[in-house]
Amino acid sequence: MDKKHYAVAVDGPSGAGKSTLAKAAAKELGITYVDTGAIYRVIGLAALRRGIEPHDAAAVTAFLPELEIGLKHGNDGLQHMYLDGEDVSDAIRLPEVSMYASAVSALPDVRAFLLEMQRSLARTQSVIMDGRDIGTVVLPDAEVKIFLTADEKVRAQRRCLELEQRGTPKPFDEVLAEIRERDYNDSHRAAAPLRRADGAVLVDTSELDFEQSKALILKTIREKIDA
Repeated sequence: MDKKHYAVAVDGPSGAGKSTLAKAAAKELGITYVDTGAIYRVIGLAALRRGIEPHDAAAVTAFLPELEIGLKHGNDGLQHMYLDGEDVSDAIRLPEVSMYASAVSALPDVRAFLLEMQRSLARTQSVIMDGRDIGTVVLPDAEVKIFLTADEKVRAQRRCLELEQRGTPKPFDEVLAEIRERDYNDSHRAAAPLRRADGAVLVDTSELDFEQSKALILKTIREKIDA
C-alpha cells in the first residue's frame, strides 16, 4: 500500500476482538493504532479511585477538568495510557474498571470531553481506531469502516481466556452475563449508542481463528484503500 493518509474505524461489541485485531492490523500496515476504549477506561478508573458512582453524571463531569490523560506509544509498540502522569495501562484492564468504563462512556459530557482528543489523533497520521462509535460519531468520514462482531458465547469464552492469562479468572456464566449487560448498555445508551455505521463492512469472527480474522480485516482495508 502507498503512503496515502487514511483512517480505519473498527466498531463492535465487547469481546469481539477489536483491540487485538486492530493492533495487529496496524502493525502489518505500518500505521498508528488507537484504542479509544482505553481512554474511557482511564476515566472509569479515575471515578473508581475517587469513590464516585459512575452513573452520577454530575459528579463524573465535575472531575473531568482535573484529569491529565496521556496516550503514548512505547518502545514495545503498545499504546500506554497515563492518568495524572501515572502509567495505568494495566490498572485499566481490571474487571471492576470495565463496568465503570461502560457506565461513564454512556455520559454525554464524557463523550464530548474526549471527542476532540480522538479526532486530533487522525488528523496528522494514518490510524486504525477501535471503539463503539468510531464510524458513526468520532470518524464518520473514515475511508474504511468495519463492524466487527462474534457470537456472545464465543466472546465470553475469549474473555475468560484473556482473564485467565492475566491471572484474574472468572466463571464463564459470570463473564457471559457481563457481556450481555455490556451489550445492552452500549446499544441502548442515549449518547452515541453502538450500531453499525452506514457503509461499514460486517466482519463476523465467530468461526474464525486469530490469523483468519486478521487476514480478513487486512483484506477489507486494502480493498477499500486501493479501490
